[in-house]
Amino acid sequence: MPLIPEEPQIHESAQGPRATPASGRTAPTPRPVPGPRPVAPPRPGRPGPLRPAPPVQRTPHDVAVAKPAVPGPAAPVTSAPTPIPASASASAAPQIQLIPASAAGALDAAEEAVDLLLDSGRAPGEVLVITTGDHHPWATHELSFGEAAYWAQHDAGDDVFYADATAASRAVSRPVVVVAVNGGSAAAVAEALPLAHARAGALLIVCGDPQQINSVLGVGV
Repeated sequence: MPLIPEEPQIHESAQGPRATPASGRTAPTPRPVPGPRPVAPPRPGRPGPLRPAPPVQRTPHDVAVAKPAVPGPAAPVTSAPTPIPASASASAAPQIQLIPASAAGALDAAEEAVDLLLDSGRAPGEVLVITTGDHHPWATHELSFGEAAYWAQHDAGDDVFYADATAASRAVSRPVVVVAVNGGSAAAVAEALPLAHARAGALLIVCGDPQQINSVLGVGV
């Protein structure tokens, strides 16, 4: 009687890939799929329109600008910070206020003073800023488009205008003049301060060394 070959038997182990790793190997652990990153919260900022000046790299300074106060009669320059009024009575001699600052910190002190003036109600077109050393970054930016475009901003009279001591003689008078004694020669400072005093209709704010400023303006400390 002929033998019938047996049908091959299929074992469960041959059904597919092994459920357990081969001996001596470790099965890789599946990595989780990263989800979407959470949206970063917005940085806190100051609402309102952007200033025309480009970003300024500020340096620390030791100047503390006082909060605005009700304007009083004209007073001599003092060696301590004095309040910056929102308005001052027009007179032949403007009120003089001094904010002590080093040459490196004078520009920052002037910016603080301008911010306080605007926050307290001054219109931007009422403020002129004069530097005795390097140009303010806004002035440098605008001058890159040419003298005509730069002075057109001045003639429009609708925003804060920044000029160095050599260009300030061309600027017209404004109710408030802020001077940053941020360097320059002694002769440049001696020329800029009387010019700023003549251009200020109601208030002159000077940021710099008190002794140097008082000696130039001829006011006792």
